[in-house]
Amino acid sequence: MSASIRTAVIPAAGLGTRFLPATKAIPKEMLPLVDKPSIQYVVEEAVRAGIGDICVITSRNKAAIEDHFDRSVELEHALEASGKDALLGLVRDIADLAEVWTVRQGTPNGLGHAVGCARGHVGDGGFAVLLPDDIMHPSSTALSRMIEVHEEHDGAAVIAFMEVSDEEISLYGCADATPIGGDVVRLDGIVEKPAADEAPSNLAVMGRYVFPADIFDAIDKTPPGKGGEIQLTDAIAQLAAEGRAYGVVVEGGRFDAGNKNDYLRATVELALEHPELGEAFAETLRQIVRERDLT
Repeated sequence: MSASIRTAVIPAAGLGTRFLPATKAIPKEMLPLVDKPSIQYVVEEAVRAGIGDICVITSRNKAAIEDHFDRSVELEHALEASGKDALLGLVRDIADLAEVWTVRQGTPNGLGHAVGCARGHVGDGGFAVLLPDDIMHPSSTALSRMIEVHEEHDGAAVIAFMEVSDEEISLYGCADATPIGGDVVRLDGIVEKPAADEAPSNLAVMGRYVFPADIFDAIDKTPPGKGGEIQLTDAIAQLAAEGRAYGVVVEGGRFDAGNKNDYLRATVELALEHPELGEAFAETLRQIVRERDLT
């Protein structure tokens, strides 16, 4: 359990255009992975790291997120009357996971702006930011490790990185970093989506961050960039220039739920591990492979 990080911010105000038409009326964060909406995996990850206060940054038409983590009295009564005690427990457990609050991002001014919207809720303490497109396997301890590094380096910013190929690095923010031991690097700078031949490393930013409250001042000093958006990477670069930013290199366990192919991969892998569905689903996959001669 962390003594220093008790709040997590989940920016969930995006339109989810990559999953249209499914996201025309449903928040992309509510799309299911097997039998849970993807954002529930993110909240559960925060809870496993000792975080019980969750601030979700939302926008119009995102009420389903707030409803999901609230009590549903009518549903609970119906399940109780039907004797469906197991399902009743699941529904109640969702509402008891954590204290979940929502803050509106009135205009889509970028990820930095979205994180900045949480300032009134977070206050003066450190906090984590979890991007809901990045789903971590339930066995991952990456966030707990990042909090450890944050505490070991006097409350500095800590960003999660993963190694990617040279061809992929232009899709991500990229670390200019110096290894300082084990899985930890000192962040000297950060470059947003560099060309492969200009990238300072093959370490790509993942959607997990632990910040001191100073990040809010850095966001306030960050001028809008392309499209009028305030980039979080620009604010992080300010802390890096002050020697107050580090990285943890994470190996595996991550799904990109904002990518259709990886979303399907996450669904398959999590379904295979499901205690009730796994065995039957594995047989279904084997049958599909045989019928379509995919071997």
